[in-house]
Amino acid sequence: MKLLLDTHTFIWWDREPDLIPPATLQLIRQSQLLLSLVSLWEIQIKTQLGKLNLNMPLLDLVEHHQANGMELLTITLPHILALEQLPQHHRDPFDRLLIAQGRVESTAIVSRDSIFKSYDCQVVW
Repeated sequence: MKLLLDTHTFIWWDREPDLIPPATLQLIRQSQLLLSLVSLWEIQIKTQLGKLNLNMPLLDLVEHHQANGMELLTITLPHILALEQLPQHHRDPFDRLLIAQGRVESTAIVSRDSIFKSYDCQVVW
């Protein structure tokens, strides 16, 4: 099974896995994981604004998880065009692009954000 990690899920999985429900954590460990470049963009912005502190440089963090099998999901034209089909339940551009990517890629998104369930997408938590 492929899973697309929401930004907070990726950060918690790396730093505080106890914040993720045990069944979800087990599913993460057994699945092929995708991390969107939109999440890395969000992490970089929050780090620069002082809203997030990482335990290591972002590049090192990404390379560590890639070495363990996590794949990066690029942002493609079909992902961007899929945004047009999303209702305006939520205005966060990072979350909206993750939802669009999950729909285009037919991949469940791992997120505790309840607004994701307002969209026609698979959510795991």
